[in-house]
Amino acid sequence: MPDAVETASAPVLDISGARATIRLNRPKHLNRLEAQDLDELVKLFDRIEADPAIRVLVLTGTGRAFSAGYDLNSVAERAVSAKEQQSAGSAFEVVVNRLEDLAVPTICRLNGGVYGGSTDLALACDFRIGVDTAEMFMPAARLGLHYYRSGIKRYVTRLGVDNAKMLFLTASRITAPEMLRIGYLTAMVPIEFLDEEVDKLANILAGNAPVAMAGMKRTINEFARGELDETAADQRHRDSMRGEEIKEGIKAFAEKRPPRF
Repeated sequence: MPDAVETASAPVLDISGARATIRLNRPKHLNRLEAQDLDELVKLFDRIEADPAIRVLVLTGTGRAFSAGYDLNSVAERAVSAKEQQSAGSAFEVVVNRLEDLAVPTICRLNGGVYGGSTDLALACDFRIGVDTAEMFMPAARLGLHYYRSGIKRYVTRLGVDNAKMLFLTASRITAPEMLRIGYLTAMVPIEFLDEEVDKLANILAGNAPVAMAGMKRTINEFARGELDETAADQRHRDSMRGEEIKEGIKAFAEKRPPRF
């Protein structure tokens, strides 16, 4: 991964070939997310999705943690404000939902601990590869916060009802092996093998058919949320049977070579 820049900043984007990497970059505060970071993340997601050369996104953090979640000072300001305004949760929710629905496949490279809302940010990625020293903590119940609806739904659909209750209602801190056991982590590795494991998965995803993957990702997410657009999913299937990707895929299979999508 790129070295940390000297000063804290909004999320940093690096593009290398078919891979885009977004790195949260406030290491002194465990990559705590501020309001300007949320705006920047949406812009970066739009930029990535608009570039057909980008086939996979890796999201990670600088330093010893992935992210401490959203800035609690901002939450506190809204809590005591006499005037109702857009909540920190609703602003954060927009970003996380945008990430979940990104057309390209996404990998969260969990370089360390993941806390608060950032647990949902990581969960919105398609895959999560974490170091064996990672931990996670969802403190909503201790803060008196009712988490936003789509975030709770993501926990339930991806981790199951019992695990969602355990994490939200007990506000328990769990370690990497438990994160792996409940399905939060896709894979757990020692720190020295983290990049190798991420590279392996990223290369696989970057080599597959992008239109087919985007369509199947959308269908899977809609199934999980109970919001399947059956007509659209069926149309994507029919289109794929006449598309350029399947022609290349079948030709490459017959010629015993990797496909060139």
